[in-house]
Amino acid sequence: MKKEGLFSVLRVFMGLTFLWPFLDKLFGLGFTTAADKSWLLGTSPTYGFLAMATKGPFAFAFKAIAGNVFVDWLFMIGLLFIGVGLIFGVAMRISCYSGTLLLVLMWLAVLPPEHNPVIDEHLIYGLVLLILANVKTPYSLSKWWSSLKIVKRNKWLE
Repeated sequence: MKKEGLFSVLRVFMGLTFLWPFLDKLFGLGFTTAADKSWLLGTSPTYGFLAMATKGPFAFAFKAIAGNVFVDWLFMIGLLFIGVGLIFGVAMRISCYSGTLLLVLMWLAVLPPEHNPVIDEHLIYGLVLLILANVKTPYSLSKWWSSLKIVKRNKWLE
């Protein structure tokens, strides 16, 4: 397989990395979210992590926003749009940069990481997203997306 094809597979896998937690938290599919704890049933998708799993120098800030409705919506919409954008190869810049921001925030919430004093999967995935933001991948809807008038007028939407 050529490197462009590998980048396409990597892009889709990263998209699924974001879309899956959205679906699990929305419907309570029983992986990290029990069926009776779904967002559709009124449970906050951010509360458990932010209130109980955060540690380190920024824990106070993350604990302060745990369960906030605005944070819940921002988080879930972010997971959805980052995942869909990556899977289909549309809005790649904003998907990759916002995904990187989300991952860095999650890294800050657990400083220091459990298995290494600095590096963990959040930073590695963020680096992968920064690479994908600067690579054209085949097997996507990027050509169609780039041809839209709104995207032509607003290059940051590419």
